[in-house]
Amino acid sequence: MVQIKKVKSKKDLKAFINFPYTHYANEPLYAPDLKLIQKETLDRKKNPFFNHAEAEYFMAIDDKGKVLGRIAAITNENYVKHWNENYGFFGFYECVNDKNVSDLLFKAAFDWLKEKGVDGVYGPMNPSTNDTCGTLVEGFDTPPYIMMVHNMPYYDDLIKNSGFKKRMDLFSYRIKINKFPKRYIQLANNIEERLKKEGIIIREVNFKKIKEEAPKLQYIYNKAWEKNWGFIPMDDEEFQALAQELKFVTIPEYVYIAEDNGKPVAFIAILPDLNEITINFRKGNLLPFNFIKLLNFKKKVNKARVLTLGLIDSHRLKGIDTVMYAKLYHSASKYGVTEAEASWILEDNVMMNRILKNIDADPYKRYRIYQKDF
Repeated sequence: MVQIKKVKSKKDLKAFINFPYTHYANEPLYAPDLKLIQKETLDRKKNPFFNHAEAEYFMAIDDKGKVLGRIAAITNENYVKHWNENYGFFGFYECVNDKNVSDLLFKAAFDWLKEKGVDGVYGPMNPSTNDTCGTLVEGFDTPPYIMMVHNMPYYDDLIKNSGFKKRMDLFSYRIKINKFPKRYIQLANNIEERLKKEGIIIREVNFKKIKEEAPKLQYIYNKAWEKNWGFIPMDDEEFQALAQELKFVTIPEYVYIAEDNGKPVAFIAILPDLNEITINFRKGNLLPFNFIKLLNFKKKVNKARVLTLGLIDSHRLKGIDTVMYAKLYHSASKYGVTEAEASWILEDNVMMNRILKNIDADPYKRYRIYQKDF
């Protein structure tokens, strides 16, 4: 008999975190999250996300105490304020291929969310669109890039079985560096010269002064995506935490900011694909020896992920994005990157989808966010 157990103790939380490592033990393309990152993300006292959000964690347990699945039910005050839509979320969903188990997990999440008075639920969000989100529905033949999900192919059926329908698809584009159009580079050079004459400078972010740079990046981040579906503004504490994390997982030549006579108007960031290394950390542990494998990671990976490209509305048609992509092309080539992924891109983001197709990028993965009304 399967029972639903609410996570109440440290032992419960450990079991909740550990489930994916056994669940995907025989899936070679799954890239495990580091346990220490999962702990920080789920910690309702340490993660600044929970300054404006609540969550409850549930597990499905068989009569022998074996974990069969997990789920989180989430409310987000900032989402409700930004969109004036009283929706909750589900996230951190993992489950064996059993409709009964999955339905029980979703029922527990639904019951908790209904008690909070929400009108419906979106997901998966882990725990928001500022983190990992979506369910992979196409592109199971390659491993995920850093901070992207990889799940069992049957998840789409289990989720729809619990009454969900598609709300939005997200694309990942694959870019072969050696096939990056040369015409694009010359075009970017010409545009950059014009931008300089207008007072628009594109430069590397100064990681030595990341605390001073962070508010500029935060302004762009919250302004550029404010109209994108599902976007949730990041507050000062959340973005400072993100900026500090960025400092440790990438390099200055991978992060650029554009300023118009000193005013921040755009930024772009790519991350070395550390999953190339951590995919072998099958139990998600960094200690005692795995951390050594991450040292000098710049020389150990040959892939990178375009994490974000944001331009405020007033500067969208000036060619800044063209220049930024060209700069990242030069930086990636310098560090031996052979392939990059731009992810994720909303299916209704016409401009970004067009830009990526113009540089011959391949939309090779599709993720889905679901909706269920109460």
